[in-house]
Amino acid sequence: MAEDAGFLSRWSRRKAELRSGVATVPPVPPVPEPAVVAVAPPAPVAEQQPNPAAPPAPTMDDVALLTRDADFSRFVAPSVDGDVKNAALKKLFTDPHFNVMDGLDTYIDDYGKPDPIPASMLRQMVQSRLLGLFDHEEEEKPPEPPALPVATAPAPTASLPEPAPDENLDLRLQPDDDAGRAGLEPRPGEDAGRQH
Repeated sequence: MAEDAGFLSRWSRRKAELRSGVATVPPVPPVPEPAVVAVAPPAPVAEQQPNPAAPPAPTMDDVALLTRDADFSRFVAPSVDGDVKNAALKKLFTDPHFNVMDGLDTYIDDYGKPDPIPASMLRQMVQSRLLGLFDHEEEEKPPEPPALPVATAPAPTASLPEPAPDENLDLRLQPDDDAGRAGLEPRPGEDAGRQH
């Protein structure tokens, strides 16, 4: 058999053989029988007898005698009762030496409590005026002295109509003297091409 060029050529050739019905299935090598290995039955597990040389498991009475300098390792052994273990650890961590926060705990602060806005900044906010947060302070202020009249330039010869009481004089339009006389047509060059 000639050397195959690669995976795709082998795949293409086998696909063509399957279509034509002349498929050649490679023989499957026989699987050898597994060898039977004799396993000895497990030895009976002897009852675990407490080591006579080992000290007895600590009790709640031993927890009451614990001090800061005591050895806590015997209270966390696997053979110690869970209540005794928890009581010993509780006594360890109630000691002020171990009960000091280091300040590195991210979630220790109450982030539900907002930072207060200073009152001086709050007075300047439009929202506080709209809500009327400082209306009581405005009522307590003494009334301001009346403003002194501002000296104005002499009035032009043409008299202006009297301003309304709520009108702002700074925003008032001045008469336009360059508007021209009424009834005159524009001169050539001034909007000559504009149609009316």
